[in-house]
Amino acid sequence: MKKVVVMTTGGTIAMKYDPVTQGLIPAVSGDDLIEAVPALREIAEVEVVEFSNVPSGHITPQMMFDLAKMADRYAEREDVSGIVVTHGTDTLEETAYMLGLAVKTNKPVCLTGAMRGASETGPDGPANILAAVMVAASDEALGKGALLIFNDEIHAAAEVTKTHTTSCATFHSPGWGPIGDIYFDRVVFRRQPLNLEKICPAVLAEDVCLLKTYAGMDVYLFKMLAEKPVQGLVVEALGCGNVPPAVKEGIEYVRSRDIPVVLASRVHTGRVVPAYSYFGSARSMEASKIILGGELTGQKARIKLMLALGLTKDNEELRRFFDN
Repeated sequence: MKKVVVMTTGGTIAMKYDPVTQGLIPAVSGDDLIEAVPALREIAEVEVVEFSNVPSGHITPQMMFDLAKMADRYAEREDVSGIVVTHGTDTLEETAYMLGLAVKTNKPVCLTGAMRGASETGPDGPANILAAVMVAASDEALGKGALLIFNDEIHAAAEVTKTHTTSCATFHSPGWGPIGDIYFDRVVFRRQPLNLEKICPAVLAEDVCLLKTYAGMDVYLFKMLAEKPVQGLVVEALGCGNVPPAVKEGIEYVRSRDIPVVLASRVHTGRVVPAYSYFGSARSMEASKIILGGELTGQKARIKLMLALGLTKDNEELRRFFDN
């Protein structure tokens, strides 16, 4: 029987209702989670490692980076076939993307969580853990990068995002759809994720910020970040990469301090492209050497920039990471 290491970090999947605070709080250990799913014994031998027990909003990029290193250490063992990470859903897609880029192993790395706490009616955590272990133990999952397993669907880490605040069907891959499904008796893959790149620095650049563009936005926040100065900035633009006039001035101010700026979009699907040439378009900012973020959401572009800055500070070399 194959062995799967389950690394627990906390999140709703490890929470119970507390009558004093009248809300969900961290209360369930990693071993408790596994004991709640007796069917796991028929799928794989499970080894539980508790990385943390915190809400996912408390997870930092450095913790995500450390988690990637831990996953690699366990994956190096010959007796381990795959890794499962249990995690809160609020930042789950960011951790999944970090692991997709920073983990070196070719073995399956599957992330999952829950939208209902362990003490709620119909908790979805046990079913999600069972599905994630099934995928991690599957030969077909080899070489497919980090995978997010939720609601019996398999999503590629680079494509998936949270789309609903409370629904158990919250995770989707807009424009792409899941790469596979989990049934009671088997794992079925439909396609192979493309462009499975790796960025594996020794250290992570943590001081990288994300700003969301809105109508009437001014230069204030850009100047504050430039004066700090931050190590990098991601801007979620409008449409295919357009910003208000004052935001263009703010981006150019940040670039004048030699701080890399990646332009993403606040739209759910599609690439950032220099389709327009008016003041504030992506094309109008080319002279400042901004980096176009492709199809990445702002939060994922930030994760990639943090990793890339751990390898180089050169703007043109950074651009090549995003051209991929």
